[in-house]
Amino acid sequence: MKKVSIIYWSCGGNIEALANVMADGAREKGAEVTVKHVADATIEDVLEADSIAFGSPAVDSTKIEQQEMRPFLDQLKDLEQENKSKNCILFATYGWIEDTFMKVWKDEMTSYGFNVIGDLAVKDSPTKIQTDIIRKLGEELVQ
Repeated sequence: MKKVSIIYWSCGGNIEALANVMADGAREKGAEVTVKHVADATIEDVLEADSIAFGSPAVDSTKIEQQEMRPFLDQLKDLEQENKSKNCILFATYGWIEDTFMKVWKDEMTSYGFNVIGDLAVKDSPTKIQTDIIRKLGEELVQ
């Protein structure tokens, strides 16, 4: 059974809702899924997983949440070898800004050794179509 970790930061609830839908998709494919707010997550949650997803709102056109998610992800930089080829999906919300932060984030996670297999950037609140996409991305974490 594949182990999937979904680690997120959420303030308004949209990222948390997306994380839970993603988890449902992964569970439907038979995965053992752990969903944690980044404040409750540990590096072991990343290392022990077969695949991983990270979710965060953007705070400007190039950055994700900086108080908790950024410091957590910065710890993964030194674990490039352990992250090698681990499938990863990134999901985010953004408001008035452009979604260029997602390219920056994908490049960063790739440099940390992750194999970024998918991403979703949602402007404001997720639509039904985006909710379906995030469920499918959860399924892809299991493959």
